[in-house]
Parts: sequence; C-alpha cells; structure tokens
Amino acid sequence: MSAFRLDNPQWQRHLVLGDGWRIFVRPIRPDDELLIRDLLVHVSKEDLRLRFFDSIREFSPQFIAKLTQLDYGRAMAFVAIDEASSEMLGVVWLYSDSIHETGEYAILLRSDLKGRGLGWALMQLIIEYAKSEGLSRIYGEILQENAVMLKMCRELGFEVKTDVEDRGVCDVTLVLAPNRQP
Repeated sequence: MSAFRLDNPQWQRHLVLGDGWRIFVRPIRPDDELLIRDLLVHVSKEDLRLRFFDSIREFSPQFIAKLTQLDYGRAMAFVAIDEASSEMLGVVWLYSDSIHETGEYAILLRSDLKGRGLGWALMQLIIEYAKSEGLSRIYGEILQENAVMLKMCRELGFEVKTDVEDRGVCDVTLVLAPNRQP
C-alpha cells in the first residue's frame, strides 16, 4: 500500500469520451461537499434507490461528509468533472478491508448522463487503482433489476452471482492480478 497524496498527478486524468466530451477525473476532496450535493440533485429517485438500496429524501451533512471525507489509507474516490461547466458528473468509491486485501466499490452518475461511457471510464480507473494498491479482488452489491450495471460488470470481467441471503441482490466480484512495482 502506498502513501496517498491528494495532489499526486498520477490519479488525475483528462479524458475524452467517445462523443468528444471532455472530462477531468481526480480524487475526491473534503471540500467537494457542494459538488456532491449538486450531483445528487441530478440523480433520479429511482437511480438513488438502485445505488443506496433505499429511497433517500434528504441528504444530511453527516451523509455528505461520509461521501467526501475519506481515510485515504483505506478508501479512495474519484470524481468526474465536466471540463466545460465544472459540474460533477459522477463519482466512484472504493473501500478496502482492514487487511487491505479486498475492496468494495460503489458508483453514482448523474441520471441524465448514462450511456455515454462515463461509468465505464470510472470503473476502469477504480480497477486500475485497486490493482496499484495490491488488492486481490474488488466486489459490490447490485440490485437484480439494475440490468445496465450488471451488464457493465460482466463486460469488465466481474463474476456475477445471486446473493444467497437476498435473491433480489447480485454479488459481483472481480479477481485482480496486482501490478508489481519494481
């Protein structure tokens, strides 16, 4: 595991998605609270339910802080910012276990931006980060009805299984071949 610095340019990226859309991706910062709040306004109630497995009506300051104030020794999140408007478009999180062997990911995109390649790009980045940290696998939980996310996970190489305790949920796991640093 490496010591993480927010200003490390290794994890800052300028991306151009398929339709020429220019995105800047960087690690989340504690001062991103307003950007996260604005992102959440642009996520439909249905998409919030698919992401959080619950209908959320209000976002408390504690909830927002939990999303933006990370222990970078055990967690990482990357935000995607539109280079033209400076709006936050999406975010992907990764929380590693206490022995830094596995990590649970979560992703959230603006509802009006689905299907443009942003989720794919963020997932590839979090997988790259997990490998660089030496994690052996990453995993997540996805509602059975979230067909788009399940399809993307399959395309990225995740194994998808129905959760034995909750048949409405799929457990997705990607085994990683960690990058070996010389």
